[in-house]
Amino acid sequence: MSGFSATWLALREPLDLAARNNDVEAAFFGALPAAPPKILDLASGAGSTVAALAGAKPDIHWILSDYDADLLSVAASRDYATKPGSLQTREIDLSANLKELPFDAVDAITTSAFLDLVSETFLTQLVEAIVSSRRPFLASLTYDGRTGFIPAEPLDQDLCDAMNRDQQTDKGFGPALGPRAAERAIALFQAKGYRIVSGESDWVICPQHEDFLAEFLPGWIGAGIKQGVEKSRADDWLESRRSQIADSAFTMTVGHLDFVALPA
Repeated sequence: MSGFSATWLALREPLDLAARNNDVEAAFFGALPAAPPKILDLASGAGSTVAALAGAKPDIHWILSDYDADLLSVAASRDYATKPGSLQTREIDLSANLKELPFDAVDAITTSAFLDLVSETFLTQLVEAIVSSRRPFLASLTYDGRTGFIPAEPLDQDLCDAMNRDQQTDKGFGPALGPRAAERAIALFQAKGYRIVSGESDWVICPQHEDFLAEFLPGWIGAGIKQGVEKSRADDWLESRRSQIADSAFTMTVGHLDFVALPA
């Protein structure tokens, strides 16, 4: 399940690709078989995981899963930098039909920018399915609640706190784990005997990302207002940040965590 437009996913993909943790991905690749692997990608959207990994290992046979048929069509038709070994798509409502996916028939499972959207109940079911299959699992770009701004402004922390509260509302899977998702997933895998390799994968957003910021900052402000930040203060903050972007004097960091869970 993605819930995002192809336009938004295209805007964020360069930031995602730059942020991904190379050490975590190297540990994941080390767990794959020598023969061309088959990988199941969850909540695939427009194919960002394929774009990220196909260059390093182009012989992967992908099964992409998402509830959005239009995004899966985009993923299937993309001109990736390196052509994957093969690519299949599967339209599925993960929140209702997770057990229908072929966990036992693949060599590994991946997902990107997804775990922070799911509930504790769904995450527990997902971990159980992966552990039962004894497959490695790569989770990339899980939002972890950290945000920083240069220059700093007084409203920054209030907005960050409001965003983190909003991230824990229902995103289609029940009350979302939001910034607690990566930590909770790691704990669940470790309790089942899996070994974890993790590392930060933060977005570093600069004025040259102005098209992304034009979409992202109003959404950030909207979440803040919804969670109780005074609208006039939020609007003033946004205007100040827009002025800084125009003057090439703005940097925003959004914290994410990558991890790979490896069976013993």
